[in-house]
Amino acid sequence: MRGASCSLPPTSEALWDDRKRPYFLWWTNASGADLRGHLTASSPEERAYWMGALLREANTRDVWLYVTPQEIRANWNRLVRYLGRSREMWAFLLGLPKPTWPPVVPTAG
Repeated sequence: MRGASCSLPPTSEALWDDRKRPYFLWWTNASGADLRGHLTASSPEERAYWMGALLREANTRDVWLYVTPQEIRANWNRLVRYLGRSREMWAFLLGLPKPTWPPVVPTAG
């Protein structure tokens, strides 16, 4: 297991098999191995999109099979826009400031 140590097993035994599609990637045919590849991609935007999808769609106890709290914090500013309604929950769980939405865009002037 890659993430933080868990006291609870994953919600599905299928998550141990990287050849299978995780339940939380319901809109795509990506396997667990594909997800791991996206989460370690060289493109920060690709990592943010897939990490956001993981945090938004997976049961929180399954998230730690794929990422660590440190990885989430390191990508937070880029991935927060992909979190939908789970933004505030993840900020709270990770001890991060409550995100503003929509983000404040500086104006020229």
